[in-house]
Amino acid sequence: MTITNDQRRTIRKLSGRCCEYCRIAEGDNLVRFQIDHIIPVKHGGADVIENLCLACLECNSYKGPNVAALDPLTGEATKLFNPRRQNWNDHFQIRFDGLLVGTTPEGRATITVLRINLNRRVVQRLVEMNMGSYPC
Repeated sequence: MTITNDQRRTIRKLSGRCCEYCRIAEGDNLVRFQIDHIIPVKHGGADVIENLCLACLECNSYKGPNVAALDPLTGEATKLFNPRRQNWNDHFQIRFDGLLVGTTPEGRATITVLRINLNRRVVQRLVEMNMGSYPC
């Protein structure tokens, strides 16, 4: 399975060149963002636009092959946020201090697994918020 250059261009366009998990702009990072399989190949995911999204290196690295996790609020198993099937604003909220808050089980589990609120990531978002470039 191989992701084509046309698919890469399409995903970058669909995402607005933003990480589809944490909403950081690709242009604000030294490392080019990666194409993530929302459902990893090892779990039956395919190289199709409906299963691909743009992810920053940190989100993609922490996500790894995970497709689900426990909701930290309820302890119940839930799927992770799917940027192709779900609206980001329905699952996440940005606080004034740079923290992201999950408003649904999927949002909370995704924040936990992808470690979206690690201090260095919050500081980066806060700096970008103050510069007017976050959210992407």
